[in-house]
Amino acid sequence: MTTSLVTGGAGFLGSHLCERLLAESHRVICVDSLITGKTGNIDHLRDNPQFKLLRHDVTVPFEVDEAVDNVLHFASPASPIDYLELPIQTLKVGSLGTHNTLGLAKAKNARYFLASTSEVYGDPLVHPQPESYWGNVNPVGPRGVYDEAKRFGEAMVMAYHRVHGLDTRIVRIFNTYGPRMRPHDGRVVPAFIQQAIANTPLTVFGDGSQTRSFCFVDDLIEGVWRLLNSDVNEPMNLGNPTEMTILEFAQAIIELTGSSSEIGFEPLPTDDPKIRQPDITFARTELGWEPTTLLKDGLAETIAYFRQTLAAESNE
Repeated sequence: MTTSLVTGGAGFLGSHLCERLLAESHRVICVDSLITGKTGNIDHLRDNPQFKLLRHDVTVPFEVDEAVDNVLHFASPASPIDYLELPIQTLKVGSLGTHNTLGLAKAKNARYFLASTSEVYGDPLVHPQPESYWGNVNPVGPRGVYDEAKRFGEAMVMAYHRVHGLDTRIVRIFNTYGPRMRPHDGRVVPAFIQQAIANTPLTVFGDGSQTRSFCFVDDLIEGVWRLLNSDVNEPMNLGNPTEMTILEFAQAIIELTGSSSEIGFEPLPTDDPKIRQPDITFARTELGWEPTTLLKDGLAETIAYFRQTLAAESNE
C-alpha cells in the first residue's frame, strides 16, 4: 500500500487532500500542530484504519517509524490574518518545516510535494502570471513573511532535486475556496459569505477593482493528484483562469445568499495584489487539467457549509 504523509493535513486544503488520498487507497499520515488546522476537518477520517494523526510542529525535526512513499508539505498559516499574527511561525514552517520534511523524504526515498502559492508572484507586473515570471515581492513588507517563506521553500526543494536527485513537485496554488474554510480567517470568501449571511455590509478594500480568480477545492485537489502522479519537477500553477473584480465577486455573494447586505469600502492593505490570474497553459498541457466547477455551484456548496457552521457556533 502506498503511504503518503501530509503536513497541515487538518487544514482546509490538507484535509481535502487526505480524503482524496484515502479514496485512492493510500495509507495517510496526517501531521499537524493544529495552530490553524482543526480536528473537526478530519473527524470523519479518524475511524479509517488507514488514517493516522500525528500532532507535531514540523519546524521541529521528527521521524516516522514506517515506510513513506510521498511527503506532501501543506503546513503553513495561509490567510493574511494568520501570517500577520504568526509572522515568525510562518517563516519557520516555510524554511525549517520545508527543510525537515525534505530530509524525511530523502531518508525515506519518497517523492516530495511542496504546496507553494500564487503569492510568490507578489503584486505582479505580468498578467496573467506564467510559471516563468519571477514576481514582484516586497521582502520586508507585512506580507513578505508568507511570500518569502514560500519562495525560499521552492528554492530549497529545487536544491534537493538538483543536489540529491530527490523526486519533487511544486504547486503554486491560486485562490481556492470551498467547505472547511475557517469562517473567521480573514480571506475574502469566508469574510463575504459571513457578512452576507448576517446581512451586514461586505467589506471591500480599495475601490474593488482589484481582481482574483477563484478555484473550487475539488478542482484544485484533482490537479494536485494529477501533478503528484506526473513527471513534472518544475513549479506549476493551479487555479481558475476566470478573472473577476472583488466588487463583482461581492455582488455575486449577495445574490447567491439572498442577502440584504450593502457594500462598504475600506483602504487597501499594504502590498495587496491588484491583479491575480493564473496562466494554466502548463497544467493543461502536462496534466490535461483545468477547473470544471462553475462558480455559482461551488459557492452554493460553500455557502451551505458556512450556514451550517455559523449556526453551530451560535448555539455553542
